[in-house]
Amino acid sequence: MSPLPTFYISHGGGPCFFMPDPRGLWTGLGNFLAGIGSSLPRTPSAVLVITAHWEAPVVTIGATASPQLIFDYCGFPPETYELEYSAPGSPAVAARIARALEAAGIEHVVDPSYGWDHGVFVPLKVMYPAADLPIVAMSLRQDLDPAHHLAVGRALHSLRDDVLIVGSGSSYHNLSDFAHEPAQRFDDWLSETLPFPGPDRSRALERWASAPGARHSHPREEHLIPLMVAAGAAESEPGDAVFRGAVLGVTMSCWRFGAD
Repeated sequence: MSPLPTFYISHGGGPCFFMPDPRGLWTGLGNFLAGIGSSLPRTPSAVLVITAHWEAPVVTIGATASPQLIFDYCGFPPETYELEYSAPGSPAVAARIARALEAAGIEHVVDPSYGWDHGVFVPLKVMYPAADLPIVAMSLRQDLDPAHHLAVGRALHSLRDDVLIVGSGSSYHNLSDFAHEPAQRFDDWLSETLPFPGPDRSRALERWASAPGARHSHPREEHLIPLMVAAGAAESEPGDAVFRGAVLGVTMSCWRFGAD
């Protein structure tokens, strides 16, 4: 049985998929997210989401059986603060993740109370609206070191037999300047780098900040670092741009690694 693929997704802007969108700014990305489940070779037993919106001193794994939603966005319509997503958490899967990190010598913490920020519940509500799969959230380490997060991904490789690993961020995240040219240059670099598996890809990702358009696309890299975990968990497998489109005037892309 081949392992499940891993994904790096752009999770959209706040609760964008659950509010009026007359210009269709989020339609393409939303349709892509909604189709991920049916694109898989089999239904996973759980989903692990590495979220750009949770940073901690060490990698932290959410182990809450019934997580509360964290409405960590502001300035949106009142109804978007009343969204519900009743999927269960999974302390058992959280424990499996902790064991995998421990075996790799990666410092980590299991948190039995932390909830789901919008980097978790917003895309998962689109991907699995029936809320029938257990979901575990995992933080970034707050130093945002790409090599460390690639190593985290490598440690999680064995989970892919039945757990879907999703890095949730955004391939472009400069909220003060949605600039087409640097976004396109950085996305082109991703397209030249991610399809080719192996240590060379990982070394290139470690040096991502020197890529064309990189620092304009990510003045701070928390929305890029979930990519490192997804790519590290499938280091020997190619990446495929399964979504690429203009969102708010800039090119954004989502990537699938392995399990063609």
